[in-house]
Amino acid sequence: MVDLKEKIKRIAKEKGYVILAHNYQNKDIQDIADYLGDSLQLAKIATKIESDKILFLGVDFMAEAIKILNSNKKVIVPIKAATCPMANSLEPEMIIEAKEKYKAPFVIYVNSTASSKMYADYACTSANAVEIVKKIKSEIVLFGPDKNLAEFVAEKTGKKVIPIPGDTGYCYVHNYIRKEEVLSLKEKYPNAKVISHPEVSSEIQAISDYVGSTSQMEKFPNIDEGLEYIIVTEKDMVEKLKKIYPDRTFIPISSAVCNNMKKNTLKNILSALENEQFEVLVDEEIAKKAIVPIENMFKLMEE
Repeated sequence: MVDLKEKIKRIAKEKGYVILAHNYQNKDIQDIADYLGDSLQLAKIATKIESDKILFLGVDFMAEAIKILNSNKKVIVPIKAATCPMANSLEPEMIIEAKEKYKAPFVIYVNSTASSKMYADYACTSANAVEIVKKIKSEIVLFGPDKNLAEFVAEKTGKKVIPIPGDTGYCYVHNYIRKEEVLSLKEKYPNAKVISHPEVSSEIQAISDYVGSTSQMEKFPNIDEGLEYIIVTEKDMVEKLKKIYPDRTFIPISSAVCNNMKKNTLKNILSALENEQFEVLVDEEIAKKAIVPIENMFKLMEE
């Protein structure tokens, strides 16, 4: 296994590829990454690196976002089938119909397809969703695709946040984590703080000490004096946290596995580099329109 990792890093360097990996990749894949982060962190990192070749390890909507923000760079992924059911749950027609019905701005979570981003007014991340919605000059906001994040935003902003598509819009990894699982771990580790992602259900958010995105989870132990943390998100997030805080204990939710993230393997990563495939391509017209809500997000963040 170690030899395979070394071979991947050597070939990537020889061919000029920078490896970007999402926080939910397993430990072996995190080990070979040049940069590790959430989807937007990686997209922004991609705009700053000098190399014009990127090997991305995540799921398809993230690869699309990187390509949209880096149209002049070659972006490849090891497997085309690594997708996101939540992103795919929000179809462009749903956004068009909702905007017509409610006459309200649509905030689209970055965990969405490029073809849906085309019709949104603003994008947001799990880290800045509350801030973005607060800054929008409307008391009614359409939000998709994640219903749990929409509920979290509504609670924090006091605005009417209408989830689109509604009950079918969720991340199965987070939505199906049971409150009992968290409480069971809390019994086992009574001194542990519970840190949860806002994509989990409201009942789990209610028993959490902190709710935040993966990038925010990284910062919390730095301002908290706790030594043990139950991490309520995809289980391999703990691997990154262990690297940042080797003196702390991080307990994962063992059932929280993103099967699509795990479709990236050392074997197909090596093949991707050797054959320089599969290249991520986004239609120029789609990219031109899909970048607008992302740019609007950046503008709001600067206000």
